[in-house]
Amino acid sequence: MSEQIVEAVLWESAENNNVRCKLCNFRCEIKPGHRGICKVRQNLEGRLYSLNARAVCSAAVDPIEKKPLFHFLPGSHAFSIAAVGCNFQCDFCQNWQISQWPRMRQGVPGEMSQPQAIVDAARRSDCGSIAYTYTEPTIFMELAGACGEIARGEGIRNIFVSNGYLTAEALDYAKVWLDGINVDLKAFNDDFYRRHCKASLNPVLDTLGRIANETDIWLEVTTLIIPGENDSADELKQLARFIADELGVDIPWHISRFHPQYNLKEITATSQATLKAAYEIGKNAGLRHIYVGNLPGSGCESTYCHQCGNLLIERTGYQLGQVNLEDGKCPRCQMPLAGKF
Repeated sequence: MSEQIVEAVLWESAENNNVRCKLCNFRCEIKPGHRGICKVRQNLEGRLYSLNARAVCSAAVDPIEKKPLFHFLPGSHAFSIAAVGCNFQCDFCQNWQISQWPRMRQGVPGEMSQPQAIVDAARRSDCGSIAYTYTEPTIFMELAGACGEIARGEGIRNIFVSNGYLTAEALDYAKVWLDGINVDLKAFNDDFYRRHCKASLNPVLDTLGRIANETDIWLEVTTLIIPGENDSADELKQLARFIADELGVDIPWHISRFHPQYNLKEITATSQATLKAAYEIGKNAGLRHIYVGNLPGSGCESTYCHQCGNLLIERTGYQLGQVNLEDGKCPRCQMPLAGKF
């Protein structure tokens, strides 16, 4: 057996030597020799194994703002890692070459990487956190968990950039060492999820609610606005209202501009007017922190005190300008800014 293959977490035996994976909300029942929907978890003789648990396909040092996380250690860097595979099949994925690799090619590529070595590399790079990102971190939970426990013990934070399809069991497993997460709320209609992602909306909403209300993991939400697909005023109002009512008005909402790519190239890029309209919808819903992404210079990237309007964190793209925070509070009116600083 390859050194990169380890026994999976969160599974149980089923009839006929099948196994049932409890990591994501597909809850695949997998026959011997077969793999789950993610294509990187396999039933080998009645036991479930992760095929990518030590295979890092991408590693880089990123600004934390790139995740995007705007209220989590602003101005710091994250040591970002990924393994191939995904439980979604988004036809607009910007990292499809690695997320969809196991569906298109043989093998599970990646550099053999031990968790302690990853944490050591993060420290050498002066990173305040390790980001499990680029593909869906849920499907390399074994690697994330092994790194996360070591990193937490050494004062390095852990963050996910996720599609939010974690089960309650997976969230319980991760919340011990996971400090922050950005979840893609890709739309607010189930038809979108089924057509574009081969998934469902409600499990994502359930996960978001658990994170916000049952853990101390810092949460931010991103929505990629795709013209004609998830940009109607009614849908955006429902989505913004969900964040405000169910997650909290202090949860940052990142509105991101769509660019044609992968299998969704026939749709044009999101207009600035559409992004501005979404921004206003979020404000009208009561959200205090709304940001426009993939459009540097939009004027909707900086953080302001929701009480007095004072500029707290100035941003252009991923670059920070002035930072006016005193112990996480506005220096003018002493209103705390929600986040982890």
